[in-house]
Amino acid sequence: MRIAIVDESPARAAVIQEGLQSSGLTDILVLSERKDLVARIETFGPDVILMDLANPRRDELEELFAVSKALAKPVAMFVDSSDDTAMEAAVEAGVSAYVVDGLKAARIRPILELAIKRFHAFARLRLELDEAKTALAERDVIDRAKRLLMKKRNIDEPAAYTLLRKTAMDNGRKIADVADALLTAEKLMGGL
Repeated sequence: MRIAIVDESPARAAVIQEGLQSSGLTDILVLSERKDLVARIETFGPDVILMDLANPRRDELEELFAVSKALAKPVAMFVDSSDDTAMEAAVEAGVSAYVVDGLKAARIRPILELAIKRFHAFARLRLELDEAKTALAERDVIDRAKRLLMKKRNIDEPAAYTLLRKTAMDNGRKIADVADALLTAEKLMGGL
């Protein structure tokens, strides 16, 4: 497992690194400078990112958001103290584990594992949500196309659906794609 540690304090970074190494993780990159952070992390290609921000400021949280969005990797964040605004911003940025006053070498591995599990759970939820949104959008397109066929051909709903399904099968396409093409053609012809 490749792990990137982002911390401007060499002493705090050493605690994290010690915790990782004591549990057998050795492919570690420590980044103490913020310049070109996303590019340097991306070049390393970590599986997990551990960030120690002590007392996160708004610009650091924005940077964290950029890292999280660009890399789509589990991120664990260590802070000395927290407030609701910082915690909310970290969660919005995609932080998988937000640890307040928990920078102890023995706790690093369990926190790392938690961050990975929460990241994957959230990714599954996001995928399910995207699939549900897509299915709803496709259903809406199909329903609109059925209404159009019912009106234009003076047929009932089952007949309209059968026509869409047969056309899709005959052309090796999805019903939603055929329905979308029908609605687009009708719009171009000035009917919608």
